[in-house]
Amino acid sequence: MRCASTAGAALVLCAATAGLLRAQGHPAPAEPPSRFASWDEVNVLAHGLLQLGQGLREHVERTRGQLSALERRLGTCGAACEEPRASAAPPHVSASLVPHGEVALETLRSMQTQLQAQNSRIEQLFQKVTQQQRHLEKQHLRIQNLQSQVGLLAPMHLGRGLTQLARKKRLPKMAQLVGPVHNISHLHNGGWTIIQRRQDGSVDFNQPWEAYKAGFGDPQGEFWLGLEKVHLILGGRGGRLAVQLQDWEGNAESLQFPVHLGGEDTAYSLQLTAPVASKLGATTVMPSGLSLPFSTWDQDHDLRGDKNCAKSLSGGWWFGTCGHSNLNGQYFHSIPRQRQQRKKGIFWKTWRGRYYPLQATTMLIQPTVAKAAS
Repeated sequence: MRCASTAGAALVLCAATAGLLRAQGHPAPAEPPSRFASWDEVNVLAHGLLQLGQGLREHVERTRGQLSALERRLGTCGAACEEPRASAAPPHVSASLVPHGEVALETLRSMQTQLQAQNSRIEQLFQKVTQQQRHLEKQHLRIQNLQSQVGLLAPMHLGRGLTQLARKKRLPKMAQLVGPVHNISHLHNGGWTIIQRRQDGSVDFNQPWEAYKAGFGDPQGEFWLGLEKVHLILGGRGGRLAVQLQDWEGNAESLQFPVHLGGEDTAYSLQLTAPVASKLGATTVMPSGLSLPFSTWDQDHDLRGDKNCAKSLSGGWWFGTCGHSNLNGQYFHSIPRQRQQRKKGIFWKTWRGRYYPLQATTMLIQPTVAKAAS
């Protein structure tokens, strides 16, 4: 098995598996035609190493238990222990150790200490393999998002004049599309569906993945409609997303742009065209656009490999690299003095900046209407 051309975590898994095959006397497999291992192969290796680590840990625990039992018996009988007592020892413990009283007892304690140290090393290895598997799954999701992004751009005609970012200052609160918030009694209005509202901090938005998938809150007040519902409303044709923001000085901002939302298999990735992504503050954007998976504190899908944005900030969102926006962050009734606290709030970087927690937000979607056949 060649591992030289395999990168990152896959290299670790490949090397470990090759060693196991050699140790078991298996011949080396034929050189594969592909230069890189497939995702399924890497995933199988990762699960195999996890099972191996678990088995080693269980073996150490069993052996340590046997030695503890033997130590108790030796302590009871002391120097009077006879040869037949040696039969209670594990197979790999020499029977000659048992009749020697204190010497045998000290030997067993030394072995227990060594086993504890070995168990600690195995536990660390087990945790590292688990972390590598999570990292692989995250990388695989990013690859899937890029593939789906390329496949969706052509039928959706993205990048052909669909970017229309309307910005106006000092608008009445949420008046651009559906009228004032306090008059809204339904989620649907003029083809637009309200999917999120923040206004008073009455609902905790620091929720796990399943809550963001299904939805939570009060439709008459603060709420999140649910990712699965949003995905069903937009369908395969995508649509438009409207974002309306209000600060603490009475200023308001209204944005609209075309979007497409993938299903749960893509972590409900939000697909943006390159011009829209650039205007929203993204610094590294491919010509085909930008794909942002949704993340929560218990489902880390963001584009940062070194941190979980949902844990570092608050709430669930299409975080990207953590710094562009978060309309589901912690609600503050006044602006905190500490910058580290402010970054956990509701923010939209390209309007009021990264560390300005907003007072109110509303998000709406409108699906693209299929054209009638001529």
